[in-house]
Amino acid sequence: MAGIRKKHKDVNSITLKNALVHGSWRTRITLLISGFGNLLHGQIIKGLMFLVYQGLTWFVFFSFGFKYVQDLSTLGTQVMRSEVDPIYQIPVNIPGDNSLQILLYSIFAIAILVFGMVIHFTAVKSSYAAEVDIKHDRRPTKFLQDIRNLFDRNMHNTMLIPPAIGVVAFTVIPIVFMVLLAFTNFDRAHQPPGNLFTWVGFENFKNVFDLSGVMGNTFMRVLGWTLIWAVFATFLNYVFGMVVALMINKSGIRLKSLWRTCFVISIAVPAFVTLLFMRQLLGDLGPINTILNSLHIPAVQFLRQPLAARITVIVVNLWIGIPYTMLITSGILMNIPADLYEAARIDGAGPMRQFRSITLPYMLIITAPYLITQFIGNINNFNAIFFLTAGGPSATDYYNAGKTDLLVTWLYKLTVTFGDFNLASVIGILTFLVSALIALITFNLTASAKKEETFR
Repeated sequence: MAGIRKKHKDVNSITLKNALVHGSWRTRITLLISGFGNLLHGQIIKGLMFLVYQGLTWFVFFSFGFKYVQDLSTLGTQVMRSEVDPIYQIPVNIPGDNSLQILLYSIFAIAILVFGMVIHFTAVKSSYAAEVDIKHDRRPTKFLQDIRNLFDRNMHNTMLIPPAIGVVAFTVIPIVFMVLLAFTNFDRAHQPPGNLFTWVGFENFKNVFDLSGVMGNTFMRVLGWTLIWAVFATFLNYVFGMVVALMINKSGIRLKSLWRTCFVISIAVPAFVTLLFMRQLLGDLGPINTILNSLHIPAVQFLRQPLAARITVIVVNLWIGIPYTMLITSGILMNIPADLYEAARIDGAGPMRQFRSITLPYMLIITAPYLITQFIGNINNFNAIFFLTAGGPSATDYYNAGKTDLLVTWLYKLTVTFGDFNLASVIGILTFLVSALIALITFNLTASAKKEETFR
């Protein structure tokens, strides 16, 4: 038992700091030549793998990435130019630098280098681990034993490494790329490869927060509408969903399964199909206005008048959101102990008092995380706006935005339609900060966080 504890203590002491401080010259040379210590300790295959990986890392970095990293500070200096071919006497385009490639490939090159350094430091710790084993008269683990450990005691690392690499490649790197664009002038006037863009610092952020300019004015208005939309879209769905659930679950109501099925059917239809259908239904020449005209009633501009369009998207969203809340709250209602209601009735509490003192507190403490998730989801609810109004009606006093545009749909227009990638990156960063702050603050203020042990 003492030997096991000793070995466990040794394993815990295998750190990069201990390897550099207490390791032998073999381990310290491994800091320069990956796998050197493993080779001298008899771990031939492992040492060769570390050495080959170090060679590949440096080869890829210097043969591919280094030339882009060199230009990262300027994002290119040579613009594409046109020259006359001396033989055929026709203009020929001479390629210049591509700022977009320089930025993107530089990020990839740095990521490859960082990952290579992580593997390199792992080689140093591996060499030190072999030293510790030899010092305590234990044989260093062989390659086959390391392979078996990957599917035994180190199974957690084996399972986590592939998704971690995927997260870095397809999430972290694109996010870093997007954030860096916010500090450039990559807009419609600086589109590579014909033109270059460069670093401009915090100029884009200044433009967004400059309330005297069109951009700053647009940002504050779109942000205000985004928050108003998120509040109404979240809490109206929650309240009406809870009311529907209470009505269906009320004792004495017949055909409860039928009523639940009717609401589930609306969930089965994809939301974008419902939104596109509603867009046609509520259009200026849609069925509803056609019927109103036949009755000699003035047509209603559901999607073209700013206030009407905003009310319309909130009301249509109820059709999509209420069924989800109804299902969630139905499950919670059926799990509230009946003894609580029985005791309340004995004490003389009426239906409203039972709802305020039992049903609503129980519901809120369980669904508070769901409410926060829905609120943040509605801040970024691209489909509900894009497929119904496409952000319209348009506004001349807005910068490339409409009266129903959310931050996320405005961001889409800035990139896909207008090519202002730098401003879109700023909007994306600010949207994330707003969402993160709201989520963190509200969750920590809820009873779900303060009394999480109550309902376990």
